[in-house]
Amino acid sequence: MAEREHEHVRVAVIGSGFGGLGAAVRLRRQGITDFVVLERAGSVGGTWRDNSYPGCACDVPSHLYSFSFAPNPEWPRNFSGQPHIRAYLERVTDTFGLRPHLRFDSEVRSLRWNAEELHWEVETASGALTADVVVSATGPLSDPKVPDVPGLDSFPGKVFHSARWDHDYDLRGKRVAMIGTGASAIQIVPAVQPTVDRLTLFQRTPAWVLPRADRRISGLERWLHAKVPATRAARRGLLWGIRELQVSAFTKRPNELGLIEGLAKGHMKRAVKDPALRAKLTPDYRIGCKRILLSNTYYPALTQPNVDVVASGLKEVRGNVLVASDGTEAEADAIVFGTGFHVTDMPIAHRVTGANGTTLAEEWKDGMEALRGTTAAGFPNFLTIIGPNTGLGNSSMILMIESQLNYLVDFMRQLDVLGGKIALNARPSAVHAWTRGIQKRMERTVWTTGGCDSWYLDANGRNTTAWPGTTAEFRRLTREVDLAEYEVLRAPASRTGARSAAFAKAVA
Repeated sequence: MAEREHEHVRVAVIGSGFGGLGAAVRLRRQGITDFVVLERAGSVGGTWRDNSYPGCACDVPSHLYSFSFAPNPEWPRNFSGQPHIRAYLERVTDTFGLRPHLRFDSEVRSLRWNAEELHWEVETASGALTADVVVSATGPLSDPKVPDVPGLDSFPGKVFHSARWDHDYDLRGKRVAMIGTGASAIQIVPAVQPTVDRLTLFQRTPAWVLPRADRRISGLERWLHAKVPATRAARRGLLWGIRELQVSAFTKRPNELGLIEGLAKGHMKRAVKDPALRAKLTPDYRIGCKRILLSNTYYPALTQPNVDVVASGLKEVRGNVLVASDGTEAEADAIVFGTGFHVTDMPIAHRVTGANGTTLAEEWKDGMEALRGTTAAGFPNFLTIIGPNTGLGNSSMILMIESQLNYLVDFMRQLDVLGGKIALNARPSAVHAWTRGIQKRMERTVWTTGGCDSWYLDANGRNTTAWPGTTAEFRRLTREVDLAEYEVLRAPASRTGARSAAFAKAVA
């Protein structure tokens, strides 16, 4: 501990999920080895470590949900499960020699910009250090959100969130209440339904669900992908291209999504014969407004005799009785919350204090915004992976992450080219111009016009989460850093004066 009190590194990366490990790989490949990866848990994996609930799997095809620089010919299924994805991240860690850079049990408690020294002061659970550059890769799906339900504290049974699954508690033979109908819930419901005594699903808003084209990838396919890499690349390219072609319907012509709605209704009708249950499960908003879910087992599970669907959200808890907003009551031994995460109010933002003495959360009180989804004004040398308006509704987030890693690499190159003790601070005008452009484009998207209230929207009703374009466009826009969008901060020649860095104009 004492040895680390005055430790200084070139880069501190926060988080060891896809974003953090990807950043570590790209830094090493750039020749930068003076960095650490700060992880609050005891192993890598991020959301794929935390979410270990029954049935957990990815809704993006595996060959697209992996790094381009670390292909995996051994994916067992089209949509692989959580254990396989987590194992993939462990292999990436070993293959690229990242273990020496990892600091486990090192949750970041505070980050504070030192304007005189032009570096970040980092306080972690395992000690303090300073860093020239900080890369925040905590991810939007890292901190579970549990609603404040009156009486929940008095519930005598078991309560946990899907991302904090209690594997020591056996649900078999229990009366279980599932709160929420998002991507986690539709995987949990069919996984636990066969063994529980009774399952009550509290559905505040029904989801659009499409068939899941999942199957086992044959041994011949895996052999071919390993021996002939071009086949693996072709498969990935096809998966990518199909999703790129879908983007315009989401972002420019939402009415074209009516055909997809028809497919979803047909999928439901084949599994759910009861008209009353179908009415409960049919959304009243345009498909795509909320994330489209994929499952072949969700609807069949809801038709089973031990399942009740309450078409209303949970209002309060009275002992072991759960009361919905419509007055429906249900007894339960366990409550599982599938209620999502702090996406538009990321907890890490409260721990980051920038050049103006304000936290990132304070600066984002009216909505998150960052230049090219990566850098925020007033927070020099601070980059966010999966930052504001970088989320996707139909493709792989790994594509967006890799684009931001390109930006990170060029950011580091620009610092080296400028030379000396230096920092780059995004100009407020550049951040605001980028944000205005994003929000203007957002007006036509299904997320704005579709008639729903989704986790894409913040408390002010503004979409600060999704990217209103293709992944190819984002890749182009983040290929390199435009120094005209930044102020260059240089360390004062003498540190006996005011505790502030001098501003200088960059010459591109």
